[in-house]
Amino acid sequence: SWHDPLETLSRAASMTGIEALRLMAAGELPPPPIAQTLGFELIEVGDGSATFTIEPAEFHYNPIGVVHGGLALTLLDSAMGCAVHSTLAAGVAYTTLEMKANFVRPLTSSTGLVRCTGTLVHPGRTVATAEGRIVDASGKLYAHGTSTLLILGD
Repeated sequence: SWHDPLETLSRAASMTGIEALRLMAAGELPPPPIAQTLGFELIEVGDGSATFTIEPAEFHYNPIGVVHGGLALTLLDSAMGCAVHSTLAAGVAYTTLEMKANFVRPLTSSTGLVRCTGTLVHPGRTVATAEGRIVDASGKLYAHGTSTLLILGD
């Protein structure tokens, strides 16, 4: 089950990006359905950064016995997008234009908790860029990527 994303959008409409994201990380705004469906959680938000965590499980697997690459891409897209979102004024939105990812090693159910952190690289008025990394508890890198995002004015 998940919460209505349009209701969350309505509640967050008058907030800056960082205000809305911090309320989401604190559990005061519900997470988006994709986070609930896949089981990842926003745990930290800074000005130009966002971190999600997840513990990869067998239900994330593809037919070759490892976590589907789409999970890593979703984590990276979410973290990089939220890094940009954290810098936006109330009423300003964004959408991903392009992203690229490199998978360094496979995620499996034995990987344990991983962190995906997105960081703003360029805060443009029309186009912003961000980078992201997925690491395990010991700091071992699993994937990294970059993203270009379109800023949708107010």
